[in-house]
Amino acid sequence: MPEKPFTIFVVEDNDWYNRLLVHTLSLNPDHVVKSFSNGKEFLDNLHEAPDIVTLDYRLPDITGLELLKRIRQENSDLQVILISEQEDINTVVNLLQHGAYDYITKSNDIRDRLLNTVQNIRNGIGLKREISSLRREIQKKYSFRQSILGESPAIKSIYELIEKALGTNITVTISGETGTGKELVAKAIHYNSKRRDKSFVAANVAAIPAELIESELFGHEKGSFTGAAFRRIGRFEEADGGTLFLDEIGEMNPAFQVKLLRVLQEKEFVRIGSNNPVKTDCRIIVATNKNLKEEVKKGKFREDLYYRLLGLPIELPPLRERGNDILILARHFIGQFCAENEMPLKKLSAPAQKKLLQYSFPGNIRELKSVIELALTLSARDEIEPADLVLDAGDPLSVAVHENLTLRECEMRIIKAALKKNNDDIKLTATQLDIGVSTIYRLLKEEKE
Repeated sequence: MPEKPFTIFVVEDNDWYNRLLVHTLSLNPDHVVKSFSNGKEFLDNLHEAPDIVTLDYRLPDITGLELLKRIRQENSDLQVILISEQEDINTVVNLLQHGAYDYITKSNDIRDRLLNTVQNIRNGIGLKREISSLRREIQKKYSFRQSILGESPAIKSIYELIEKALGTNITVTISGETGTGKELVAKAIHYNSKRRDKSFVAANVAAIPAELIESELFGHEKGSFTGAAFRRIGRFEEADGGTLFLDEIGEMNPAFQVKLLRVLQEKEFVRIGSNNPVKTDCRIIVATNKNLKEEVKKGKFREDLYYRLLGLPIELPPLRERGNDILILARHFIGQFCAENEMPLKKLSAPAQKKLLQYSFPGNIRELKSVIELALTLSARDEIEPADLVLDAGDPLSVAVHENLTLRECEMRIIKAALKKNNDDIKLTATQLDIGVSTIYRLLKEEKE
C-alpha cells in the first residue's frame, strides 16, 4: 500500500497571505497543500485527515480558539499552527494550552519560521509512525502462540492461562526452573494485553544490590544522597500505564519487601529525598525459580506480600517434561541461527533427535539453544549428527536414560563421583548426599561381590 502523502491545510481569509503560505509550503515537493478561506469550508473537508493545518486566529465565521477546540474533538493527532498578527502573550498561552503546536506572528521571517516548524512536526510524526510500526512488530513477535512454541499438553495449559491473564490487570506470578522462558511469558502477556502500547519494564531483583533497589524501583531526587547528581526516574514510573516485570522476586531483601507491599496496596510511592507521593498505574508480573510458599515458611519472604503478589499463578514446566517440544524448539533455533548467520538450513538426523530426547536439559530452553548453536557451528555436513551435540555428560538423569542404567547403577555413579570429588571421604560424601554412612559402605560392598 503506497504511503499517504503529507498533507497541509491552510486556513486564511486574507487572499494575499493565503497565497503566500501556500507558495511557501509548496516549495517542498513532498507537501500536498490545500487552502480554505473560512472555518466552515475547512471543517467540511476535515474528514480528509491532513497532517498539519495552519490556522488564522481571526476568521470571518469562527474564532481561531473555537476552531482549535473543534479540531481537537475531531482529530486529536492533527497538528495545528496558529498564524496571526495577534501578539498578546495571554492569548498565545491560552492557544498553546488548548493544543496548538506553535504560534507564529505574521512578520517578515514567517517563511523560515513556518518551514522549520513544519519540518519539526514532520520529524515528530515520522518518529511516532516508526514507534507505532515497531510496536506492531513487537506485538507480532510476542503473539504467544508463535513465541512460546510447543504442542505438549503442558504448554497448551500455559496458553490457556495466558489467555485468562489478558482480559484483566491481575498480578501474575510466573514460576519455573531457570531457563524455562519466564520473561518470554511476561512479554507475551504484556504485548497481547490492553497495555501493549505502553512500556514493558523489566528489573532483575537479584542483580540489584540491596542498598540500591529502592532507588532503582522508586527513583530519587537530586542531592538525596551522596552521588545523586540528578533526579532519577525509577522503574515504577517508567512502567506507568504499562507493565513492570520483577524477575527473581524471591531474592528481594526482606527489609524492602515491606515498602513494595505498601506500593502495591496504595498504588503510590515516594522517591528517595522527596515527601511527595507519586501515583503509579502499572501491571505487576513477577517471576521466581523458588517456591515462594516454602520461602514464607522459612521466614525469608513476607506472607502478606506473597498473597498480594500471587494473583494468577503460571508454573512453567521444565523442558524434560515437554516431550517432542524439544524437537520443535530445536528446529526453531536451527532456523533462527542459520538465518542470522546466512548459513544453509540444516536438519537434525534421526540419531541426533534421539540423543536430544534422551537428555534431561537441566538448563532447559536456554541450554537447548546453546547446544543447537554450537552443533551448527561444529557440524560439517548437511545434517546435525549426535557427535555435534555437546551435552553435559555429567548429568545423572541423562546418563541413566542414555545408557539404560538401573536405579542402583545410577546411585553408584553418583556416589563414586562424589567420593572422587571428596578424596574418598565417606563421612563428607554421606553428608553432602544426605544418606547414611552405612548405605555407602553397603553399596560399595555389594558392587564388589
